[in-house]
Amino acid sequence: MKMIAAVIKPFKLDDVKKALNDAGVQGMTVTDVKGFGRQKGHVELYRGTTYEVNFIPKIKIEVAVPDEKAEEIIRTITETGRTGEIGDGKIFVYDLLDIVRIRTGEAGKAAV
Repeated sequence: MKMIAAVIKPFKLDDVKKALNDAGVQGMTVTDVKGFGRQKGHVELYRGTTYEVNFIPKIKIEVAVPDEKAEEIIRTITETGRTGEIGDGKIFVYDLLDIVRIRTGEAGKAAV
């Protein structure tokens, strides 16, 4: 099993969520996060004063999927989350050793 964590632009969340649901993803965790990559932040003007914003607001989506679905889900997030501009985000893929559903005690693929 794989844990796929995608950091995307906030306005792409609805599109990515719909595409993941259409691809058969039954659950996901969504978190508001801040960070920067090559963008290195940006400068804003507020009441005549400029200041540097070092951390850009992003959305982190995490989904657990069986190994055989991982490439499809990565492709879905990439195609749906892409704007073609700097700051589109990253996808991180982790191996999952196990998953346990707290309510029933189910483990492995049955818990996804």
